[in-house]
Amino acid sequence: MKRTIIASLFLIIACKEEKKENVTLTQPETEQVKEKVVLHNESNESEAAQKWLEKSIVDYFKADLVKQDKNMQKMTTKDYYDYKTDATNVDLDVDGSLTEQEFKDKWKDKFDTAKAGIGIGFLIPAQDWNNIEVGSCELKSSSKDEYTFNVVLRDDSFKAKYPSVIKVIKENGSFLIADVLQEEPK
Repeated sequence: MKRTIIASLFLIIACKEEKKENVTLTQPETEQVKEKVVLHNESNESEAAQKWLEKSIVDYFKADLVKQDKNMQKMTTKDYYDYKTDATNVDLDVDGSLTEQEFKDKWKDKFDTAKAGIGIGFLIPAQDWNNIEVGSCELKSSSKDEYTFNVVLRDDSFKAKYPSVIKVIKENGSFLIADVLQEEPK
């Protein structure tokens, strides 16, 4: 009888240890699956942001010149639109125009004013273009709802390339350009 009780105890203990091993094996697998899902979703979001950016740029330059300002407003955040409008109009003889120093003082806390593209247009420094295309658009970095791309726009007719860094955010389910770092022509 003692032997039966002892054998039963060993059997019970062995079953409990086997269950513990199964539990520890399934937990890491679950965590790995969660990590893969999160990484896959981030990848899909950055790809969607990239496709949106490329299409928006092409559509912007194909639009009628009269509609370009409205198109720019639709594809940028309000802050960036106001900032770029101020940058474009620095030292011009128009209402609300700022001096370069006033511009820098106004926007230095929100944007890198050295890369504003002062006195030049939105996305490209050229006043004239023929057919702007996206030469390359590569993800530089991303975080939650914010994507930064290295972008090169080109106009083969003028044999011109326009490199910039463009930050896109996702806001209320839509993508918007939040900043464009442009090199000023020399």
